[in-house]
Order: sequence, then structure tokens, then C-alpha cells
Amino acid sequence: MASYDRAITVFSPDGQLLQVQYAQEAVRRGSAVVGVRGANCVVLAVEKKMVPQLQVDRTEKKIVILDDHIAMGFAGVRADARVLVSRAQIECQSYRLTVDDAVTIDYISRYIAGIMQQHTQNNGRRPFGVSYIIGGFDSDGPHIFQTEPSGTYYEWKACCTGRGEKTVREYLEKNYSADKVSSEHDTIKLAVRSLMEVQYGEKELEVAVLRKSAPLSILTKEAVNSYMADSQKEKEEAQK
Repeated sequence: MASYDRAITVFSPDGQLLQVQYAQEAVRRGSAVVGVRGANCVVLAVEKKMVPQLQVDRTEKKIVILDDHIAMGFAGVRADARVLVSRAQIECQSYRLTVDDAVTIDYISRYIAGIMQQHTQNNGRRPFGVSYIIGGFDSDGPHIFQTEPSGTYYEWKACCTGRGEKTVREYLEKNYSADKVSSEHDTIKLAVRSLMEVQYGEKELEVAVLRKSAPLSILTKEAVNSYMADSQKEKEEAQK
């Protein structure tokens, strides 16, 4: 196998690009990210590691703004994420100057996925070890897309990536319904509760809410802790 996993452009005998699989494994080792599409909002929730006592809180957030109506969360290699975030932000502004309109969520997701795909077929490069959940509003309402290191992208009603992806996705599949995301409160609650399925140790959550024609809102630590306490209480009651 060693002769097939050193170069990104070489397929293994069973038709796999092993370097892409390694990049996907880097994503699975990253902090969990959840995106939930509500009736009138998009909620992104990420798992954050506790900042050491003497370290200044990072200016690079796990949730970033691409445009006035688009936000993005990521899991995987932070340095790779920073490069793609910068290029995506430039593309959003370039699109506005060229077309005199805001980009659609599908367009910017396809743009990011295209860059990631190019790094799976050119010598001298490696795949980006990062996966994005991109949420925002188009003229027809809220949308959520996910991109992967292979260059594929999908639209979801609710999705997750990073550590514990399978567990979180199973929870979302079991508990997501139109009734449970009819209000902003319920949408946030579902996103936080799904992350509680994989959270352990000294960790905290960061939750962002994007509403139509409104700037991205980051919930305060007190508000997030309140949602986490309610979720923990429900989890304990369900286990009884």
C-alpha cells in the first residue's frame, strides 16, 4: 500500500486516492461542527477547546463571516481553513463588484469545493484537511451546504462534521423535523443538544445565529451555558 499513498495523483488498486482519505481522517479528528437550518434562521454550533490560562483567546474563530448573509464553520486543520476562508471572502467581494449582486450559497460552496478538488489531482500539492459547513440566506430562504476534502459538496437541512460525526448525524436524523425547527429557540436547542452527544472534558461551545437581512449574532457564554444546562437535563431524564 505504501507505493500508492505517497502521491495524490496515484490511485490504489481498488480505485481510491489514499491521500484524500487521510485528509478526511484529519477532519474527523477536528472539533465537531453542526449546522441546522431553521424556518427563519441558520444556526452554526462548534465545539471549542478550553483556552489555556496564559494564552490570549485566538482571533481565528471556528465560525467566520464570508459575506453579510453567509457564515461558515469548519473542522480540521486550522491553517488550511484560514487560507480557504481568505479566498472565499475575496471571491464574495469580487462577485459583488462584477455582478452587482450578492453570491448565492450554492455558488460560494461550489467555488470552495472546486479549489479543494484541484488539490486532489495536481502534483506538488496535498488535499486540504478541512471540511466546511456553510450557511446563509438566498432570495428563497435559508440554506446549508457542506464541503469535503475530496471536493464534493452537498446541501443539507442539518449536518455535522468533525469528531463524532456519525453520532451527531444519527441524533439529527432521529430528532430533526420541521416542527422542531419552527422557531429560533428550538433550532438553537437542537444544534446544542446534538453537540452534547459527543462533548466531553473541559470543552465549551460557540453558537452563531444568522437571520435574514441581519448581521451574524454570536450567543453569549451565559446563553450557551443555559442551552447546555437544559440539554444536559433532558439527556439525563431520557436516560432514566
